[in-house]
Amino acid sequence: MHAAPRLRVHIDRREQAFVLIVRGEVDYQSAEDFEQAWEAADRAAMPVTAVDLAEVTFADSMLLNALIAALHRHRADGRELVLIGPLRPAVRRLLTITGTMELFTITGTRPDGDGADTS
Repeated sequence: MHAAPRLRVHIDRREQAFVLIVRGEVDYQSAEDFEQAWEAADRAAMPVTAVDLAEVTFADSMLLNALIAALHRHRADGRELVLIGPLRPAVRRLLTITGTMELFTITGTRPDGDGADTS
C-alpha cells in the first residue's frame, strides 16, 4: 500500500497574475498549507489570482470553502479569481454536485498562455 499524494502548492508570480499551482489531495489535512498559499496571494493583491487545479487528484469541502472565500475576497477587492484546468473528475464532481461550477471562471491555460508545468 502506498501513501496518498500529499498536497503540494507552488506559487508562480507573473506580470499581472499570482498563480497557485496545486497538486495532489486537497482535504482537511492540507488546510494549513493551502491557507498559507491564499495568504500569499492576498498579500500580493495582483489583478488576477489563478489557481491551477489540473493536478488535484482529490478535493473535499475544504477546497470548495477556500475557493468560495477567495472568490468573495477577490470580488470585494476588484480582483479576478480564475481556475485553471482541465479539471480532474474529483474537482469537477465537487463543483457540479454543489452547484458552484458557474460561480467560477475556468480556463485551460495559465494567464500567460503557457499550459506547461513551471515548477
